Amino acid sequence: MISEITLFDFQSDAVNYLLDATTDPGTKHKIILKSPTGSGKTVILLSYIDTYLGNVNAERVFVWLTPGKGNLEEQSEEKMRALFPHAKTGNVHDVLLQGFSPGSTYFINWEMITKSGNTALKEGERKNLFERITDAHRSGIFFTVIIDEEHLNNTSKANDILSALSSEHEIRVSATTKKISTAEFYEIPEEEVIASGLITRALYINEGVDISEMDDLDSEALFLLQMADDKRKEIKAAYGEQGEKINPLVIVQFPDMSDRLIEYVESCLEDMGYTYNNGLVSKWMSDEKINTENVTEHNNPAAFLLMKQAISTGWDCPRAKVLVKLRENMTETFEIQTLGRLRRMPQAKHYGDDRLDFCFLYTFDEKYKEVAMQSGNAYEVRRLFLKENCRDFTLVKEVRNQDYEYVNEREARDKIYDYFIEKYKLTTDKAENKNRLEAYGYIFGTKIFSRYRSGKFQRLHDITDERQGQHLEISYEVSTHDHGIDCLHAVDMVKKDIGLPSNKTRAILQHLFHKMIRSNKKLIALSNREWYAFMINNTYKLREDFTEVATLPNLRQMQYLEKKREPFKLPLEDFYRYQPYEPDVQVYEKNAYQGYDTSMTTDALRSTCEQLFEYELEGRDDVEWFYKNGDTGQQYLSIVYGTNISKEYLFYPDYIIQKENGDVWIIETKGGEVQGKSKNIDRNIENKFIAFKEYAEKENIHWGFVRDRNHKLFINNTEYSEDMSSPEWVRLEDKF
Repeated sequence: MISEITLFDFQSDAVNYLLDATTDPGTKHKIILKSPTGSGKTVILLSYIDTYLGNVNAERVFVWLTPGKGNLEEQSEEKMRALFPHAKTGNVHDVLLQGFSPGSTYFINWEMITKSGNTALKEGERKNLFERITDAHRSGIFFTVIIDEEHLNNTSKANDILSALSSEHEIRVSATTKKISTAEFYEIPEEEVIASGLITRALYINEGVDISEMDDLDSEALFLLQMADDKRKEIKAAYGEQGEKINPLVIVQFPDMSDRLIEYVESCLEDMGYTYNNGLVSKWMSDEKINTENVTEHNNPAAFLLMKQAISTGWDCPRAKVLVKLRENMTETFEIQTLGRLRRMPQAKHYGDDRLDFCFLYTFDEKYKEVAMQSGNAYEVRRLFLKENCRDFTLVKEVRNQDYEYVNEREARDKIYDYFIEKYKLTTDKAENKNRLEAYGYIFGTKIFSRYRSGKFQRLHDITDERQGQHLEISYEVSTHDHGIDCLHAVDMVKKDIGLPSNKTRAILQHLFHKMIRSNKKLIALSNREWYAFMINNTYKLREDFTEVATLPNLRQMQYLEKKREPFKLPLEDFYRYQPYEPDVQVYEKNAYQGYDTSMTTDALRSTCEQLFEYELEGRDDVEWFYKNGDTGQQYLSIVYGTNISKEYLFYPDYIIQKENGDVWIIETKGGEVQGKSKNIDRNIENKFIAFKEYAEKENIHWGFVRDRNHKLFINNTEYSEDMSSPEWVRLEDKF
């Protein structure tokens, strides 16, 4: 029996596409459906399943996997029972108790089968999930897997389950995904979803914001809340004019680690008449929920909902019409998929009134990005096993000493001071120093300068087009109270590359630039308010300068690093990414792992230099075997290196080579040159070179950095030079 439900044309087209794709023997195993938020993807998938069972194969079993947030598997199963009362459904517990029943659809929470220690994967009195899958295969059952919100499902155990199911097709569905070469791809046009009335006609960013109002702005947060509240009242009046009993909701979204900002917003809302006590404010945080019961209902009294970045998958609140996106620092970037929560129309129709047919965003984030959170499924993973002749090979690896933290605050301060003096030609004349730094783009004064974007955007993707909308600049006087969080995050941005905690980084910045801190390393003497504004306005420039100081080569690093040494053996088994549809695959016979082939060394997985080097190794008669080291992890070969200010890190050289004569080589590949310009992007390359050289001398092994130029390979193991025309870089075959 096939139920008759009314679908929009774009939904019917999607159902027909899935039917064609899953009945065509020439279709690829994976099928990606990109479905905009609010387009009714659950209805599309349920209609597809019902039609398939009714017309193609009534015995097929569908396994519907959902992410672990928001009880999405229960919502999907309930919707199937409501729309298709005759459908046979079940969950993971039904599978464990009774096995898979032909013609059924099983809704399974992804985390229930991937978290360690869960019931679904335990050996015990009942047959576990793997055994039930095996039983189903033996009885002739065939599976089709649907992965809902596919970007959230990416674990090694998940791959084990998917491999065990051995489905004929894998349908992966998400609003944020991209086309990949290893899968069929179908995208529902956003314009058709808009035309259906299911989602808003367009998005307004900062609608009604007047730049002239910004001159004396005390707080971005307060201003944005007031703008959002005014818009909310307009929308509520418009609903009243249409005879609708809908109370529009403002979502206030906070970044992570923003407790002080939350308290400030709560205080602002209280001054505006909105509190938890009067029921007009709700809070939905992972550790605290206030007034959240029935908050999604159309006429719920809550006018503001406070939440952090991770809105539960499947959370549906069509009355949400306005989003206030707060930023804790001046450089945070806004993620577009959050806007999908605003786009649903409460009654699935447009009214012909922009106040109701549009959604509204208020934020001062200048940069916008659409993050397609792929689950890594552009590449498959294959487990390889180490060859017998490589299993006794041993080396020594270096690891960080967890009990050791050398970074010297005074030494770091002095090096940063000397760097500024040399780079910007500064003197003891602080006024002149200010002029010189200003000439290089540093901003001074007591005003904070910021940019924001304004305009009408019909499609979410339009926001990523920098040519659309207006880019406006605002400035307002700094407040050490209101902008304390912004200053704190500016310090946090700067500290990342120097290895000091926030309090010590702040102390260095005050020694250099704050007049209230006595120091003989003073570059400029700023007042407290000037220093706050200086930090917020110049975060990126300060971070760039501090990073450059940290990555300068330090020939003395080995004198103070207290490294630990541990034995290293090649892993007995390892996982390598590969492209399954790569044509003309050839095995590397000289690789240390059985089955390592050219599908694992495509240009999507290896750099040009790495590809050339592996081809070279495979063709050399004097090479017994070679090993491609991992990028990070305790099981791989690591070497400790230090930065210019004594912070220690690990790097993982790319290759270990055993030659026929017994010589051992370790090689690190780097970006080479194209038309005389360096492709190297590793700013710590010289410090790694220094550490690598010291390690090789201590362990008595051969080593080198290898780079490519004009499709030829060059090696250097003497003194580092970025310029590949220098005599330090010689042809690989002349030394290796």
